[in-house]
Amino acid sequence: MLAAVMDYFSSCWGPRSGAGHREKGSDAAGRQDGLLWYKDVGQLVTGEFSMAVVQANQLLEDQSQVESGSLSLADTGPQGTFVGVYDGHGGPETSRFINDHLFNHLRRFATEHKFMSADVIRKAFQATEEGFLSLVSKEWSLKPQIASVGSCCLVGVICAGTLYVANLGDSRAVLGRLVKATGEVLAIQLSSEHNACYEEVRQELQSSHPDDPHIVVLKHNVWRVKGIIQISRSIGDVYLKKPEYNREPLHSKFRLRETFQRPILSSEPQITEHRIQPNDQFVIFASDGLWEHLSNKEAVDLVQSSPRNGIARRLVKAAMQEAAKKREMRYSDLKKIDRGVRRHFHDDITVVVVFMP
Repeated sequence: MLAAVMDYFSSCWGPRSGAGHREKGSDAAGRQDGLLWYKDVGQLVTGEFSMAVVQANQLLEDQSQVESGSLSLADTGPQGTFVGVYDGHGGPETSRFINDHLFNHLRRFATEHKFMSADVIRKAFQATEEGFLSLVSKEWSLKPQIASVGSCCLVGVICAGTLYVANLGDSRAVLGRLVKATGEVLAIQLSSEHNACYEEVRQELQSSHPDDPHIVVLKHNVWRVKGIIQISRSIGDVYLKKPEYNREPLHSKFRLRETFQRPILSSEPQITEHRIQPNDQFVIFASDGLWEHLSNKEAVDLVQSSPRNGIARRLVKAAMQEAAKKREMRYSDLKKIDRGVRRHFHDDITVVVVFMP
């Protein structure tokens, strides 16, 4: 059974109150400051964590959760920690759906397999994608816009001394590892980003769609899949996976001129297994809103040089300070800008820092 303090985080983030969290338990340690929500420190069965979310969009499109305790439905099943960061686009529906279903699917498959594995995580992703496809099918006639909503999905699972990282899209997990001889902390990226700005992603798209010379298009100096979207993998975005949803009454900006025979975007996660080493200090899980403004090394150095308590909030603040600097404005003035308009200055930003025991 999940620890009671974690019940809060099994709920979905959404624009239901203030900066947008829907409380499903009572956690007095979670606090709100304008569009920023944060939990400065929390306990896990595998260590400690710090968490923060700042809203920029009119509706919060980032969703996130931290779960600790049982990772299956059986009392004798695996124990550990689950971290999910879901960066939605086109609306909040897909990221909320993932937040409501992915962890439950993972527990179900872990129960069937009786242990944690990359296969369990892959099946949980697949079941979540299939569930959202079913939702789109049901709602298409009344709400065709739902076919154009999608989400990146970054998951970390710590279980039995192994860290599994599964990723779709351009969120990122970065490990901080101490070099004892020098006291330096290395920044080790544990996930790959599925964004068309990377040459290897464009090559992957071109090799999987050899009959489509326009699978990636340079538009306004930005590489985009079919000239529309930057990411090549996601949950949702059904309009680029199922041709029957790429037609009227979907908005014309999402409709392709030609039909397609195979899915343009993939929902297959990239999964890595990392055996936790004694010198591994912490992992930063964050949506691309953070990495747009901070490098891996800058983020890791800030975590290493700061107290654990409140570190996720400090990372969010550092990113916002950089965003303000780029626009030649003061951080204090940026904080006064309301959601919606705020999106012109920075994205929704979600950060979870997990410290090893």
